[in-house]
Amino acid sequence: MTEKIQLNVEGMSCGHCVKAVENGVGSLNGVQNVSVNLEKGLVDVDYDNSKVTTENIKEAIEEEGYIVK
Repeated sequence: MTEKIQLNVEGMSCGHCVKAVENGVGSLNGVQNVSVNLEKGLVDVDYDNSKVTTENIKEAIEEEGYIVK
């Protein structure tokens, strides 16, 4: 089933940060869409909760070097 989550992420400051988060989260099996709002520090993710968990998504962001609040 498709779910949506919005995460507050600290440490993103430029286009490279946006691409790193989009690519890191987007590479997870089950993630359908990733949208980053750099100004607000928000990451919106549409995902299939039977294939990936919110914890997996948070870990992928943290692995790119950012802090999930």
